Order: sequence, then C-alpha cells, then structure tokens
Amino acid sequence: MNRDLLEFYRNAPLLDLGAEADRIRREMHPDGIVTYIVDRNINYTNVCVADCGFCAFYRRPQDGAGWTLSYEQIGAKIDEVKALGGVQILIQGGHNPYIPFDWYLDLLRYIKAHHPIHVHGFSPSEVDFWSTLYRMDARTVIRELVAAGLDSIPGAGGEILVQRVRDRVAKKKASAERWLEVMEIAHQEGLRTSCTMMYGIGERLEDRIEHLQRLRDLQARTGGFTAFICWPLQPENTPSMSAMPKTDAVEYLRTIALARIALDNIPNVQASWVTMGMKLGQIALHYGCNDFGSLMIEENVVSAANTTHRTTIGEIESLIRGAGFEPRRRRQNYELIEEAVAV
Repeated sequence: MNRDLLEFYRNAPLLDLGAEADRIRREMHPDGIVTYIVDRNINYTNVCVADCGFCAFYRRPQDGAGWTLSYEQIGAKIDEVKALGGVQILIQGGHNPYIPFDWYLDLLRYIKAHHPIHVHGFSPSEVDFWSTLYRMDARTVIRELVAAGLDSIPGAGGEILVQRVRDRVAKKKASAERWLEVMEIAHQEGLRTSCTMMYGIGERLEDRIEHLQRLRDLQARTGGFTAFICWPLQPENTPSMSAMPKTDAVEYLRTIALARIALDNIPNVQASWVTMGMKLGQIALHYGCNDFGSLMIEENVVSAANTTHRTTIGEIESLIRGAGFEPRRRRQNYELIEEAVAV
C-alpha cells in the first residue's frame, strides 16, 4: 500500500487527491454532518527537559520564565470554558522533573470533585516520561491516572513516527516505538485516544507515509483511535528550526487528503484551522475532513510560534454551512450534542 500511496501523492493532481479523499469521507460519513467541539487547551506547565527543536513554548527548569499552574488556576480556566458551553478540557504540559506523580493524581481528583468535566489529557510522551522518572511501568501510570479521573488521551508528541527523524528533532522524547506502545496500552485499558502527525520537520514523504501506516496498523489491532489530526511545523521562535521553510496550503491539503485515504480505519479526520486559518480549514472539509476541531478557547503552544487564529461558534458554523455541511457539536468520543449554546 505504501508504494501506491507514494506514487498517488507524487503524481496525482491536487483535485484528484481531494476527490478520492472526499469519496472516502462521504462513504464513512454519508449524513453530511461536520462536527466540532467546544473545549480549552490547558497547559499546566511550560517547564520541560525534552528540548524539542521545534517547540517555541517550553522553558528549561532554571529559566525564570518557567511556570506551573496551581489547581485553583486550572479550576478557574475550567469554569470559564464550562460557562461557554465547553464539554472538555485538553490538558498537557512539558516534561517537568520537579512535579511529583501524586500532583497529577490529586489534580485529576480535584477537577472531578470541584470542576467536573471530561479530561482529555497527558500525551504518550508525558506517560513515558513519568514511567521513567517515577520508575513505574506505563500500564500502571495509565491505570492510576484513569482511577483518579482521566477520561481519554490526546495524540500529542507523535510528530513523525520514524526514529531517524525523531532522533534529529526530539531525541529526548519517547521513541516512535514507545509512543505507539503507550497508545496500545491505553487502548487496552479502555481509553479512546486521538492520533496526530506534525510534518515539515525535514522528513521525507516516505516518512510521512510510514507514519500513517504505523497508525493504521495499530488501529487495526485495537480500534482505539477516534480521530486523526495533522498540521505543519510552525518554525518561528523555535530553538533550532526557525530557518526551516514553512510548508504551504497546497501541501497541507495534499497531506490531509493522503491521510484520509491511508487511514481508512480511523473514523474521523480533523481540519487544523488553528495552524492553517479558517478558510483553509473550510476547504479541508472537501479534502477528507469531517470534523472542524475545537473552538479552542485557549491555545499556547502554536501561539508561541507566532501562529494565532481565533474564532467563534458562529463563525465555525457559518464556515461549515458555507462548505455545504450541517454543523453539529460533539463530545470527545464524537457523540453528537443535542443542546445548543451560543458562544
């Protein structure tokens, strides 16, 4: 399959790639609905020792600009998103070696007791970091997080799941094999997760296709992925990749279409308007995407690289309708929400 995909990507006109991706989307989602979610991305700390070359957000432990939010600050952010009709928080942070594991467990218990909401949190890279730091196996880490209140896991930290690429841009972070292993354990433990790809970090097209194939293979074993999201590197302000050229809109559309074609066993593909802008997010709905992502009340990591797009529910719904679809709000598991809350 990989060779066929490579040839199709290289040789097919953009509109042909889009048409095939759109055909698959229509087969999987014949109802004409495009979903979105109201949530908030809460970064609990920016202190990190992973030293990823593409990250403009993190600060080293001794950096005076490093911070970790209190439970009360996190709770206030949750109350704000709930007041706007939010149904989920996406919570993740840096690899901070000074936070004890009980802090995360107590945070989840605090959220569930005082600010109850679906917690979509803690990437495979964070789970792997804690497993090493606290000398616990990954399954135990996940089980303890779930017992404390974790509901699902985001696909962050995947970048490109080819070790040669990861060794160059994120050598200290979970390996490609480990990222996949943690995801498989999460699925075995009953968690649903998303999966991602960040491209434009110096990888080859063959590496992107290998990445997609590895996600497809894991999904065939577990069925645990709810959705796929991809976006290009935002190089501005990054430690070692600021000179990398930004990829363009055409490459995004070709890449998201390729993903929809390759990942025919992952039910949902999300448009990345946060990095690509609203109009391109709208166009992506005809290149395989059936989900418009999140209202994204707060976002810090991409914004640190000077890429900031903001929107409202009204604009999201208008863009979805303008593309010829019916907008519907959803939960993390893609269950549709019947009630409507204006934001």
